[in-house]
Amino acid sequence: MFQYYFNLGVRNLRRNPVLTTLMALTLAIGVAASISTLTILHMMSGDPIPEKSDRLFVPLVDAGPLDRYTPGQEPNDDQITYTDAVNFLQSGQGVHRTALFGVDGSVETQRADLGVIAAIGVATTADFFPMFNVPFLHGAAWSNADDQNGGNVVVLSRPMGEKLFGKDDPVGKRIRFLGADFQVVGELDTWEPVPRFAHLMNAGGGAFGQIDDIYMPFRTAIRMQERNDGKTSCESRNDPGYDGFLASECTWLQFWFETKSASDRSQLQSYLDAYSHEQLKLNRMPRQNTNRLFNVNEWMSRLHVVSNDNRVSTVLAFAFLLLCLVNTIGLLLAKFSVRAGEVGVRRALGASRAEIFKQFLTESAVVGLVGGVLGLLLSLGALYLIGKQSTRFEVLAHMDWQMLGLTFVLALLASILAGLLPTWRACQVLPALQLKSQ
Repeated sequence: MFQYYFNLGVRNLRRNPVLTTLMALTLAIGVAASISTLTILHMMSGDPIPEKSDRLFVPLVDAGPLDRYTPGQEPNDDQITYTDAVNFLQSGQGVHRTALFGVDGSVETQRADLGVIAAIGVATTADFFPMFNVPFLHGAAWSNADDQNGGNVVVLSRPMGEKLFGKDDPVGKRIRFLGADFQVVGELDTWEPVPRFAHLMNAGGGAFGQIDDIYMPFRTAIRMQERNDGKTSCESRNDPGYDGFLASECTWLQFWFETKSASDRSQLQSYLDAYSHEQLKLNRMPRQNTNRLFNVNEWMSRLHVVSNDNRVSTVLAFAFLLLCLVNTIGLLLAKFSVRAGEVGVRRALGASRAEIFKQFLTESAVVGLVGGVLGLLLSLGALYLIGKQSTRFEVLAHMDWQMLGLTFVLALLASILAGLLPTWRACQVLPALQLKSQ
């Protein structure tokens, strides 16, 4: 019976193509507006590493002075000092540990046709790559010896590797970066997490900007006296020179722990609490503020990766969909009202109100399917145009299978909701009055 009503609905819609087109297009525009904004929000707020996001932790300890401090005050800094980063690296906590900060400089190769290329990079440890499941196309991460000794080695991102060496394997080749010679030990495969959760602080282009070009050992950058390419907070004075900066309580480094399981969080928290008490004995961390741990999703929430403006835009888009539904209801009322005679004849021939309800609601669902196809095409077009606005939006304007299915479900539900009132009105037709008027 459903197939009969479906075919009947298709034939009835074809009897008035102009009105059908208006209904489907109205529904499609509302669906496209809501789905395109929801897709952006979905991509921004998605879990970038679901397989281990609950066991990757950012630690925050408060190394600030007592001056201008109110007990219980929430620390507003999201980075740690060099002293704490080194201590955490040597702590043995978790299965992986890494510290990182941004570097910025120019790259030179032996190719005469390239010249000097600007690049953004990250100074980090070899644990960075297995911690964040970073794939390699050629080579591998540098060795532990390079980590300890500060070797002149680098790993290139795939875009940077192809820019410098084309499709060739760059492992073993040399480049000049930050005024020093480096040997390439690895080239990453495509790795574009959305958001850039591993390097949210001071990331070039923000949470959704371009990926980093070059990765170098943390100790190498320190040996070269590189400073953070980004925010550095110093609440107290420090001794002059780079060594004075490293020994200071300036916060400028990001840190990550990876635990074996999510249940190890309490053990890591206990370590942080014990660590801060030990540092107090060394005349550090006088505030003895609450030590915090943030897993991946908590960290993104703390840094407001998804702003309130993005959520408001999505709410407004769905409000626009509601307005489109109201217009669709009006069009369906107009369409069904002229078919009162048809309903009267069917009722007189024995059709129940339930059958009339099923027929007209199925016809509304057909409108929803047509609107869903049009809405999908409009959504893809809108996302394409959004992605062309900037690199930031380009990585977000992609519809996955989840959103693809939601487009049709939303269009179908919207059309059924829009058809409830017109269908109910059609069921109220009295066959005697309609036959009498014929």
